Amino acid sequence: MGKKVCIIYNTSKKDAVKFYKISKEFFENNDVHVQEEVEGSSFVVVIGGDGTLLRASRTIAKHDKFVVAVNMGSLGFLTDVRRIEALKVYKEVLDDDYELEERHMLKVEVRGKTYIGLNEVVLAKGAVMQTLIRIRLTGEHYINTYRADGLIIATPTGSTGYSLSAGGPIVRPNLDVLLITPIAPHNLSTRPIIVDGKEELTLQLKEEERDAYVTIDGSDFIKITQDDTIKVKYSDKKLKLVLPKSRNYYSVLREKLKWGDNIC
Repeated sequence: MGKKVCIIYNTSKKDAVKFYKISKEFFENNDVHVQEEVEGSSFVVVIGGDGTLLRASRTIAKHDKFVVAVNMGSLGFLTDVRRIEALKVYKEVLDDDYELEERHMLKVEVRGKTYIGLNEVVLAKGAVMQTLIRIRLTGEHYINTYRADGLIIATPTGSTGYSLSAGGPIVRPNLDVLLITPIAPHNLSTRPIIVDGKEELTLQLKEEERDAYVTIDGSDFIKITQDDTIKVKYSDKKLKLVLPKSRNYYSVLREKLKWGDNIC
């Protein structure tokens, strides 16, 4: 049986729709069946920005497929293949001439339900004008009780997302660590910390009558009370990305973050 590819694309972006048609024609001309379902495919192509890949990552990881992520956005750390080189990368995949990079994913347990995330889980207050919330965090040992707007638990992949905006460090995605980044903490000496990825972290809200919500990769808004416990650890699922041969992680950082450029 021949190869099958699932193509996922951002239908709201004209460039993504246009490139979907180009990609579909390429695969059909190379005797590869194009389908909409991840299940049963040989691999997946995602066309869009990082948000498009984030939304698709759970399904892709669940079915243990690798993905070619084509960047159609203005800033992409995950969608790393440029459209001008995408057809070349497609050909390399069909010729089995490619390398994969595995990205850790998070397993989040809330009220008996399990969620999977690629970037981060966030416990944060419910409104901009609301007073700060208190969050107790434990791992192998008690870590801290944070008084802040919220707390981010991020994977190395997520280190260039919300965590970076909140002052967290950039971490190479192949490291087995978790990032803990407070959001606007009351105590300015409360800084981000990196812990062993083997730890299971537990978060608890330590305030009564405070609105707080858990989000995973910017979705799954779950209202949290003082009685809830949020458990976060690495999932056994991983996202497998095809690496462009022309770049590495540091070259991506230099390109995306304009390192070395005169931007003033």
